[in-house]
Amino acid sequence: MSDVTTPPPAPQWPDGIRAAAALTFDLDAESPVLTADRANGRRLGVMSHQAYGPLTGVPRLLRLLERHRLRATFFVPGFTAERYPGVCSRIAEAGHEIAHHSYLHEATAGMDAATEAAMIDRGLEALDSVLGIRPVGYRAPMWEINYHTAGLLIDRGFEYDSTLMDCDVPYVLAEHDGPGARSLVEIPIHWALDDWEQYAFVPDVTGSGLIESPAKVLEMWSLELRAYHAEGGCFVLTNHPFLSGRPSRAAALEQLIEVMESLEGLWLAPLGEISRHVRSLDLTPRAFPPPDLEDQR
Repeated sequence: MSDVTTPPPAPQWPDGIRAAAALTFDLDAESPVLTADRANGRRLGVMSHQAYGPLTGVPRLLRLLERHRLRATFFVPGFTAERYPGVCSRIAEAGHEIAHHSYLHEATAGMDAATEAAMIDRGLEALDSVLGIRPVGYRAPMWEINYHTAGLLIDRGFEYDSTLMDCDVPYVLAEHDGPGARSLVEIPIHWALDDWEQYAFVPDVTGSGLIESPAKVLEMWSLELRAYHAEGGCFVLTNHPFLSGRPSRAAALEQLIEVMESLEGLWLAPLGEISRHVRSLDLTPRAFPPPDLEDQR
């Protein structure tokens, strides 16, 4: 097992491929504002803001992806699947990957293993009941993963997680640093490649009040994309349909896709396909143990 202090090597991409990229969409809908405060459910304006994602954003984004013949990964909370079964079915029928994103976008930071396991199971049951899908990928709500989470995911047959931020390339993550540790693929993300920080604002609910121009966002993401491509990395973009599904933002996303299509040797694929390739390389698993805070006293 490799040392956590040693960066994992860049994976060997398939023949003719220089770097990888993935378009991912977190179909949160109302779930994050409900888990923040159930009283938000009585605020019709707030609910309509979040419902824009499945009702209007998703159809627009599906048309965009169809125009470019691209397949993406949609991370779907179980609550969203139950509330919008037709929308979620259309995503799956269009050939996109459905992955797990909690049940109600629960705040998992510091959550004990039993509670987190129940949350994961409830999300799995919803996706199975509504869509007949057993997802292989997971992304923690609010990108808050615990040290015990990898083991819970492996117990349930997940092949990959996309939550951590310590690397520019996918790697194999061990559940712990002891002997006999099991593993799954980790496909890192980053706050700079998330549209929430650029566009999200609901008064008294979320955001700073600053809503960025899509032109600025396109410039930032294009710079990141070209840098990942130059270094042979894996560019993972996270969008939310209630944000990037709005007209000018979807137009900027389409311009970014056109940049992707212009880059030689860029493999644009759902995370499940990237994960299966990384696992086929037989990479040495890398553990991520917690710091020994006793030594800091």
